[in-house]
Amino acid sequence: MSGRLRVDEAAGRWVLAATVGGSSLAMLDMTVVNVALKHIGRDLGADFGSLQWIINGYTLSLAALILLGGSLGDRFGRRRVFLIGVVWFALASALCGLAPNPAVLVAARALQGVGGALVTPGSLAIIAASFDPAHRSRAVGTWSGLGGVAGAFGPFLGGALVEWTWRAVFLVNIPLAVAVVLITLRHVPESRDPDARAGVDLPGALLGVVGLGTLTYALTAVGERGAASPVIAAGVVAAICLVAFVLVERRTADPLVPLSLFGDRVFRAANLITLLIYGALGVFFFLLVLQLQTVAGFSPTVAGTALLPVTVLMLLLSARSGALADRIGPWVQLGIGPLIAGVGFLLTLRIGAHASYLTDVLPATIALGLGLATTVAPLTATVLAAADDHQAGAASGINNAVARSAGLLAVAVIPVLAGLGGADYTDPAVYDAGFRRAMVIGAGLLACGSLLSVLLIRPAMRAEAPATTVPPLRLAECRHCGVAAPQLYPDVASSSGPDR
Repeated sequence: MSGRLRVDEAAGRWVLAATVGGSSLAMLDMTVVNVALKHIGRDLGADFGSLQWIINGYTLSLAALILLGGSLGDRFGRRRVFLIGVVWFALASALCGLAPNPAVLVAARALQGVGGALVTPGSLAIIAASFDPAHRSRAVGTWSGLGGVAGAFGPFLGGALVEWTWRAVFLVNIPLAVAVVLITLRHVPESRDPDARAGVDLPGALLGVVGLGTLTYALTAVGERGAASPVIAAGVVAAICLVAFVLVERRTADPLVPLSLFGDRVFRAANLITLLIYGALGVFFFLLVLQLQTVAGFSPTVAGTALLPVTVLMLLLSARSGALADRIGPWVQLGIGPLIAGVGFLLTLRIGAHASYLTDVLPATIALGLGLATTVAPLTATVLAAADDHQAGAASGINNAVARSAGLLAVAVIPVLAGLGGADYTDPAVYDAGFRRAMVIGAGLLACGSLLSVLLIRPAMRAEAPATTVPPLRLAECRHCGVAAPQLYPDVASSSGPDR
C-alpha cells in the first residue's frame, strides 16, 4: 500500500486524518498556550521569566530535535516514530495539565516539545511515502489546508477552555492523541527510507539542545540577574556547545545540518531574513495576548480569537503569493511584505486600556496577516530554490529550525530589552510600557528583514537566475504557511526522497 494511496479513496483519507490530527497536536500548543499564560501565572504564582520558559521550554526541544525526529523516522520507521511521538506528547500534556508549580510545567513543556519533534516531520514524511506521486501534491495541500483550519480554530478553543480552567488547554490533547493512535494503528502503512544511513547524529542533537538551552537561559536571566556568575557560566557553555556543534556537523558522515547548504548565498540570506522575521513574530504572539488581557481587559476567548485574521489571511492568500513569486521573483514580495507586517506591529501601539477590537486590534492583525501572506510563501520557496533537489528536505528542515530558534531567542531577549520582568505582566501600566517598546523593536527587525531582502536576495538571484527557478510542484505544496515556522517540505526527513 505504501506509495500507492489516493486522496479520493477511503484508505488515503484515513492516512490524512491521522497525519492532520498528529500535526495539529504540535501546532496548536504553539499558539493556544499563549492565551492561558496570564491564568497560569496567577494560579501557579509564576513570574514573567517563568512565563517565558513555559513558551520556550516547548520551542527549545522542538527546534533542536525536529531534524533528528525526521532522521529517526527514516531509519526506524515513520509510522513507528510518529506513534511514539503522539503517545509521548499525550503523556507530557497530562503532566502539564497536572503541574503543581511552574518548574514542573516548564519541564513538562520541554517533554511536549520532544514529542512534537517526532510528530511534526513524521506527519509529512508519512504522506510523502504513502501516496501515489500523482496524488502527493494534492494530499500535502489537503494536509496543509486542514492544518490551517485547525490553527485558526485553536486560539478560540484555547480561550474557551481557559475560561473554565487553564489545565484543560493541555488535557484536551489526550482524547485527540488517543484517536490519532487508533487511526494510525489501523490505517497508516509503515515506511522507511531504504537508503537511510546507519548512523544517527545524536552528538549533534545533544549539542544543539544544550547550546540553545544554555544560551536561552543566559539571555533570559541577564535582565534580572545581570552579569552574575550563573549567567556568565551559561553563556560560556552555550558558546562551547554551539562551536562544537558546528565542528561535529562538519565532520560527521550524516549530519543533521549539512553545512554545505550555507555555501549558497541565497540560502544564507534567506535564513538570515527568516531569523529576523520569525524572531519578531515570536515575541508578537507571546506579548500581544497578555496585552489584550492585562491592559485592554479582554476575556481569554476574545484575546485568543483576536489573531484569527492573521491565520485566515495566510490560509487564503499563501498559495496565490507563492504563485506570484514564481512569476515575478520572490525578492519584491520579500522587500514589501515585512514592511506591511511592521505596520501591523506599530498599529498595536493603539491597544491600551479600553481598546476596541474593531478600531484598535483588527487593523493591526489585518496588516500583519497581509504582510505575512505576502512574505512567508516566497521566503519558503526561496529557501527550497537555493538547494538541489536531493537536498530540498534538508534545506526546508534547517529553515524550519531557524524560524523556531528565532522565536525562542526573541522571547528570551526582546522582553529583557523592553524592560519586562518579575510580576510586570500583572501591572497594566508597567506592562503596557514594556509592550510598546517590544513592538517597536519587532517592527525594527521586520524593517531589517525587508532591507536585507533588497540588498542580498535581489542581486544574488539575478546572478544565479538559472539555479533559483522554483519548481511549480514545490509551490503547489505550500498551500498554507504557518505563523510559528515555515511549512516543512514533505521530504524533510530524507535526503533521498520518499520511498519509491
